[in-house]
Amino acid sequence: MAAGGGTKTAAAGRLYDIVVFGASGFTGQFVVEEVARVAAAAAAGEGQLYGGRLRWAVAGRSREKLRAVLERAAERLGKAAPGEEVGVLLCDVADAGSLATMARQTRLVLNCVGPYRFFGEPVVEACVENGASCIDISGEPQFLEGMYLKYNEKAAEKGVYVVGSCGFDSIPADMGVLYTKDKLKGTLTAVESFLSVKSGPEGAAIHDGTWKSAVYGLADEDSLKKLRKQIGYAPVPVVGAKLKKRGFLFYSPEFKQYCITFMGSDGSVVKRTQRYLHTELQQTPVQYGAYVTLGGLGSVLKLMFMGMLFLLLVKFNFGRKLLTKYPKFFSGGYFTEEGPTQKQMDGTSFTMTFFGEGYSEGQDPQKGKPNVKICTEVKGPEPGYIATPIAMVQAGLSLLEDTASLPKRGGVYSPGAAFSKTKLIDRLNKRGVEFSVISKPEV
Repeated sequence: MAAGGGTKTAAAGRLYDIVVFGASGFTGQFVVEEVARVAAAAAAGEGQLYGGRLRWAVAGRSREKLRAVLERAAERLGKAAPGEEVGVLLCDVADAGSLATMARQTRLVLNCVGPYRFFGEPVVEACVENGASCIDISGEPQFLEGMYLKYNEKAAEKGVYVVGSCGFDSIPADMGVLYTKDKLKGTLTAVESFLSVKSGPEGAAIHDGTWKSAVYGLADEDSLKKLRKQIGYAPVPVVGAKLKKRGFLFYSPEFKQYCITFMGSDGSVVKRTQRYLHTELQQTPVQYGAYVTLGGLGSVLKLMFMGMLFLLLVKFNFGRKLLTKYPKFFSGGYFTEEGPTQKQMDGTSFTMTFFGEGYSEGQDPQKGKPNVKICTEVKGPEPGYIATPIAMVQAGLSLLEDTASLPKRGGVYSPGAAFSKTKLIDRLNKRGVEFSVISKPEV
């Protein structure tokens, strides 16, 4: 397929297929490496990519840093130097003109500049105004839903797609629910997911950018409620037996571990997808609960202490300043300014297990108890800086290549709403984020 061929966006005939914005940031550098890997595979004739060529560029504030990131990616892919074919664009989130110039040159922007609540909107606006699609890896519901309220109609008019949370938040959860639904013969009505992260002897770490997003997100929960009122979401009907609410902390006999409610954006993203599939495609909506396994009692006590301190400090301005200034101290060494080492990343992996229930074919889900169960799994490498770039780049390729399978209109979408009919799950499987059925449904 020729670049731009068959796409519904206004972006045909542009210089680039993909621009990575924020390429020299902590996460951006890993996204660059992933795009470079895809481009190299395309040039070697692997996959059906653009007849063997992906035209791409990096964008950010410093030419030196951008060149350094390209050199690092080339070195890690075993190349002597970055290809001259990769464009370098100077662009600043505070300079609307530079964002517009970037957006006009590409079909798709992969936006790696967070926290998105502070830096995300100018990029979305520039993309929508200038006919480029945009993907981000935000786990911030307020930003994601705010962009829907402000730009959904305009994006639809322009025929461009703005798809948020295309990283570890929340592609495994959102696509995992769709995969579970697809594998159940009958009607899936409820799913619970359990996230387990394993780390090696070096332990695990997360860059403090994610910590800052969490601090500001929790501090501002009230405005999320107001925003949702403004959007005026139609309630999603409950079909089948109501999924029982679990306590914040509970013991799971399946995992023989204590678990807590997952505090990330997965729940809200999955709900947006289910609402879309129900209202636009008349599919049965799936109820969803997201949890994370913690381990034994020691882990629980440590987390409860840290959690209570966090929730206390996040309420006050000086508390938020302390939390963002000393992330390592207040997270028990988990969030650091340096982020994880390569050894830590190599030793870390995740598994998300989905327990689904529903009604066999011919059974009315509005009557009686669920009579089929299914267990599926999504597993992959280190979530933050290996799985996230894979998810983001494969979502980008789905957007560019599976154009006939995207929603008919442009707009602001959750991943499941945008990609439910595309080959995204196949693409992820090939890159090591693997979806599988653990136990077949039993009536």
